[in-house]
Amino acid sequence: MTIDIQRAGQIDRESLFHPFTWISDLNRDGPTLMSEGRGVRLKDIHGKEYLDGMAGLWCVNLGYGRKDIVDALAQQSAKLSSFHAFNSMSTDVAAECAQEVLKHAPVPMARVFFGVSGSDANETQIKLIWYYNNLLGRPKKKKIIARQNAYHGSSIVTSGLTGLANMHTRFDLPLGPILHVSSPNYYKNAPAGMSERDFSKQLAAELDDTIKREGADTVAAFFAEPVMGAGGLVPPPEGYFEEIVPVLERHDVLLVLDEVVSGFGRLGTYWGSQTYNLRPDLISAAKGITSGYFPMSACLVSPKIWDVIEKHTDKAGLFAHGYTYSAHPVGAAVALATMKAIDEEGIVANAAAQGAHLQRVMREAIGAHPLVGNVRGAGMMIGIELVRDKATKEAFPAANRTGRRVLQAAAERGLITRALGDTLVFAPPLVATQADVSELIAIFKDSLDKVANEIL
Repeated sequence: MTIDIQRAGQIDRESLFHPFTWISDLNRDGPTLMSEGRGVRLKDIHGKEYLDGMAGLWCVNLGYGRKDIVDALAQQSAKLSSFHAFNSMSTDVAAECAQEVLKHAPVPMARVFFGVSGSDANETQIKLIWYYNNLLGRPKKKKIIARQNAYHGSSIVTSGLTGLANMHTRFDLPLGPILHVSSPNYYKNAPAGMSERDFSKQLAAELDDTIKREGADTVAAFFAEPVMGAGGLVPPPEGYFEEIVPVLERHDVLLVLDEVVSGFGRLGTYWGSQTYNLRPDLISAAKGITSGYFPMSACLVSPKIWDVIEKHTDKAGLFAHGYTYSAHPVGAAVALATMKAIDEEGIVANAAAQGAHLQRVMREAIGAHPLVGNVRGAGMMIGIELVRDKATKEAFPAANRTGRRVLQAAAERGLITRALGDTLVFAPPLVATQADVSELIAIFKDSLDKVANEIL
């Protein structure tokens, strides 16, 4: 069925339930409907072109319209369109994909469990952690600690793990043994005059106190994004993980790195684990594993965890967890094509180079802007926090929706960003050139100027 372009927006409003959307905005303004993409650019159904400053949702790292990935998808679909991995079954392409993921792992990993989204990857990790401790005869060691403002998914358990109030309120969450400690947001949370290193020590002490208060025999794992994404784009302060990891080791608490965004090159290293020199027990990946061309996620399981699962298999019996689309052959073929392109085209090196340009030039261009309180980021991820008063860090009233006004001004000028409250974030495709990044910054500055002229 071909949709009449003139009616497409109305059809969308009458038919599609949008995720993470203000329904009142959608009803009033209608949707923006994209129709095609090439490289780092998109075109909507009316022919307007946009520079995609968000790589879709942090995921289209290799850009749109890649013939190599599309061909891999089509060829595997024609050869074997679907099959499962239950009951010792699988496919040759899924086995090859798992081997390739392990080859690229930042530290030695034993097995890969495939799913379809970052949410289900983190859900699987929680179940693995509980399973692991049950096998070890530690039925009380089940509590999971995450950070306020972290994002780890939107399923029932992972929404609770996520530290964002709007994902808890009116959903009766969180459920289960989930705890939260402070966000490592130095700009917002550090006491005046405190150094980043001392702030990291303070956060580590809070974590230590939390584990001691709960009882180390009840705390199983700590979840962290190398750089917090949807919670305001927050890189760790100086020395953060250096201070946190010894606390976890002292209390025998597993480190789970949520690399759903940071994996596959986003920080200018293949993994965020490498950026911060970490040796996680479990790694969650998704998004960049297929550059968004097919829904797929991966849980990387360390020998420490796998050895316990394998050792107790006769006692435990059937491993009763999985999804219909786990190790999907088409997803595996797309992931293999994606990893091949990352290796052969120097994508990680380009992300490092263009990420450095993005961080430096964005700060130079808008750091002193009257609306801007803080510019922060790492690699090809950057966040710009808007404030009413730069000196006091006073925020704009939430009802003003200043961030959304800047987002709309950028969209009018052909630039896609994302507003996380009053923090505007960018994570462009990793194939972006220096000219693309410079264009993004120039359009964004012009958008800030427009809004500033309206409200100041």
